[in-house]
Amino acid sequence: MTTSAARRSRNRAGRQPAPSPALRGLARAGLAARGVVYMLIGWLAVRIAFGNPRQQADSTGALHAVAQSPFGKALLWLLAAGFAALAVWRLAEAAAGTGTGRRLQALGLGVLYAVVAFGTLKYALGLGAPQSGDKQAVDLTATAMQHEGGKLVVIIIGFVLIGGGLYLIWAAAQRRFLRSLDTRRMTARTREVVQWLGIAGSLARGVVFGTAGIFLVIAAVRSQPGQAKGVDSSLRALAATPFGPWVLVLVAIGLIMFGAYSCCEARWLR
Repeated sequence: MTTSAARRSRNRAGRQPAPSPALRGLARAGLAARGVVYMLIGWLAVRIAFGNPRQQADSTGALHAVAQSPFGKALLWLLAAGFAALAVWRLAEAAAGTGTGRRLQALGLGVLYAVVAFGTLKYALGLGAPQSGDKQAVDLTATAMQHEGGKLVVIIIGFVLIGGGLYLIWAAAQRRFLRSLDTRRMTARTREVVQWLGIAGSLARGVVFGTAGIFLVIAAVRSQPGQAKGVDSSLRALAATPFGPWVLVLVAIGLIMFGAYSCCEARWLR
């Protein structure tokens, strides 16, 4: 394949499936909502590292923090709308995208964001907060392991999470996230800042996903569903490493930086 042909192939692979103004608007709204939640999760994790164990550093904890803020109800509605927009964008990508792997990934993300949007909407309506990620992880693991072959399924999911974490770390090293950005509209200084936000954010997410995957495999191998961990417990586990809470602080800062990167992605989405 010639150089120009290879470049065209990469461009087709990275192109949005339906780049209409309406769809780009939905994507930007959803990415901004994701950014806000990640920044809150990172901030809550920092507080945990510095002696506030009652904080819950996951999406549910972030929603609690939003609800307790001034104009909390209105902000919850905005977040619900943002995640619904993100779900629509990803599902549209799954329906009209190219490449089986990319479409399946978009489908999974679309379903995930739809669930998050529904939980946020219920919270905004006063119907109760979503379950914590830790409880969801334990309940789903326990339910799966009650069925024949369920333990194997849990192990596979655990390795998928580990693989996803390693991929995010590799993608950070390769600067692959820049493919979704229109860097031509950035100044050189802005591009450098956004690049470092993306690198740190991808590394932090990779560590969190990989840690959650490891605990999921352990839970299945030991037949102990309680060993499964969501984002909150995975972050807390980092504080139990030989380096103490400083590992958690570094990852938390990385999550905050990923939140900032998501807002940049909303601004300069290709």
